[in-house]
Amino acid sequence: MTDYAVLKKKVDELAQRDWDVPALEARVKELAAEGISKKILDPREMLANKEQILDRVQLRAEEYNFILKNCAQGTALALLEEFGLGNMEIIKALTPFPGVGGTGEICGGITGSLITFGLFFGSDDRLDYEAINKTITMAQRFMAFFEGKIGHIYCADIIETVILGRRLNPGESEEAMMTFTREKGFEKCGLPPGIGARLAAGFIIESMK
Repeated sequence: MTDYAVLKKKVDELAQRDWDVPALEARVKELAAEGISKKILDPREMLANKEQILDRVQLRAEEYNFILKNCAQGTALALLEEFGLGNMEIIKALTPFPGVGGTGEICGGITGSLITFGLFFGSDDRLDYEAINKTITMAQRFMAFFEGKIGHIYCADIIETVILGRRLNPGESEEAMMTFTREKGFEKCGLPPGIGARLAAGFIIESMK
């Protein structure tokens, strides 16, 4: 069951957070220049340090969402960086994915996570149907958990019930985007990427057992 009081407290914390903009910009520029470092993951180490990893992924997703002004990119970048997956071209490809093209549809905290699932659980063999089914099943489980945590899977619903407390689609007009920005929407909207990335990272780590 969704605990809206806990979510509201987190949203308020994000709205008041002192964001280190120069440091965040420098980190993104470094990733753009050097790419995402590949990693050899040690399952025992990942499982032993699970909570620390989840905390780090959640924080970075919140930070990347704020500095990139893009929930799908923020979610995916935190996850790809943590697990050494993909490249910055994937982050570029997620440019139109907040609320699926700014329509208020599926939240970027979901789409950014599903991209990561495809890279981690998917197969280089396009005919590996077992891997395809495993990845889709994992995606469905993840989406159910995400909805349980936040109460919704659609961007517009999350903004209305959790982020701002009223209906506003920042992608529908320049005026709506200005209002969203003025009401610290980008700060507050770190919530879904943070929760999405944390859940996704937990699914990935648990699969290593």
